[in-house]
Amino acid sequence: MNAAPDIPYSLVIPAYNEENRIRPLFDAIGRFDGELIVVCDGTDRTAQVVQEIVRTRTDLAIRCLTFDHRLGKGGGVITGLAAARAPLVGFFDADGSTTIFEMMRLFSFLSHNDCAIGSRWADGSTLTVRQGILRQLESRSFNMLIRFLFGLDFNDTQCGAKVFKKTAIDRILPLIVSRGFEFDVEILWQLRRAGCQVVEVPIEWQNKGDSRVRKRDMMRMVANLFLIRLGLRQP
Repeated sequence: MNAAPDIPYSLVIPAYNEENRIRPLFDAIGRFDGELIVVCDGTDRTAQVVQEIVRTRTDLAIRCLTFDHRLGKGGGVITGLAAARAPLVGFFDADGSTTIFEMMRLFSFLSHNDCAIGSRWADGSTLTVRQGILRQLESRSFNMLIRFLFGLDFNDTQCGAKVFKKTAIDRILPLIVSRGFEFDVEILWQLRRAGCQVVEVPIEWQNKGDSRVRKRDMMRMVANLFLIRLGLRQP
């Protein structure tokens, strides 16, 4: 889909079974001059809640994409990014761990970069509520594995706050095979392979605690990333 210059920004919000958290997220958005694309692929009332928000928040441009089957975290984000109409696009999590202000700050880095990723572990980040120690250890171990497998030197590939130039993300979306939580790594890897400039930005983050990533998801992520790196999964 061609970008629409009159819409400056598109932000995708993957919303799998988020009926209890999606309204507070929108309540915290006082103003946004772009479009907000909510991807609903769960089994609860998230889509209905979003439609209610659409009717009451006429000050916001909200699109709700609804699916009757699970897309996966990566699949939801990829679907939303493909549907985005602005020249600058991105995504952030429905749990409200970061703010629309922080997302706009990330967009400001696209004047000289193709992608800007929020980082909870870069110097200068602000974590008002931290993850538990076990989750932090898992995150650091995963980061070391990613550095070894893909040569990515980022401190935090998994932060749910990333923005892109639409032209850059459109170049690599057809190459992405990940549909699970590992999609962040593959996107960053493909951007680097395409010669795109990616900057890591310290972010203000508040861990909400109700992580969707379970132990079995972590194992699946690692297995899929090995397959991708070995070229055993193709688009």
